[in-house]
Amino acid sequence: MYILIIEDNPDLVENIYDFFESQGHVLDAAYDGHHGLEFIQNNLYDVIVLDLILPDMDGLEVCSKLRNRGCNLPILILTARNTLKDKLRGFQSGADDYLVKPFSLLELDVRLQALVRRGQGMISNSLLCIGDLEFNPITLQVKRDGYSINLPPIPLKILEFLMRQSPRVVSRQEIERHIWADDLPETDSLRAHLHTLRSLIDKPFTQHLIQTVRGMGYRIIKTDDI
Repeated sequence: MYILIIEDNPDLVENIYDFFESQGHVLDAAYDGHHGLEFIQNNLYDVIVLDLILPDMDGLEVCSKLRNRGCNLPILILTARNTLKDKLRGFQSGADDYLVKPFSLLELDVRLQALVRRGQGMISNSLLCIGDLEFNPITLQVKRDGYSINLPPIPLKILEFLMRQSPRVVSRQEIERHIWADDLPETDSLRAHLHTLRSLIDKPFTQHLIQTVRGMGYRIIKTDDI
């Protein structure tokens, strides 16, 4: 899992880091809400662990902002507030789970794993559409303007990844990590696969959806949405 922790207690963050890194997971930590929102804007995560009491904005506000921006990542609220009213407010703000401090790191692990599995299942079956481009995750069928397009496996994975992240700009490193994990190719294979993807998805059509954002990465978006 790639986990973002939004928590202002450095000792607690260190404990979570020690436990989850030993399990092979990757973590980032933000110590206030504003930096947490920036991390989510610029990185790809599987799940978010969110404290309610933060120095700049309440965790409920952070959660609401994420949902209003269309973020569908699983969010687990981690807090000392344990009343039913507090829990209801957490779920109403868009949280998926609620764990009260003090807690077991083993229980946190189990809950996060369950949220990620559930989130992947909810996302995987929905038809992805951007403009006249469609991708069906079940049949792996790609259509643009009603015409079927046959993509090789890796360009197909890149397309799905860009569509799921749209309209966010995705860095080269994120795409490479998503496609090859730690087994990165020795050559610049990504460039060749992106060229293939553009040749099939954009070249035959007037409007180009795949864009290069210089110095940042790539995104797929309708021109009208820029």
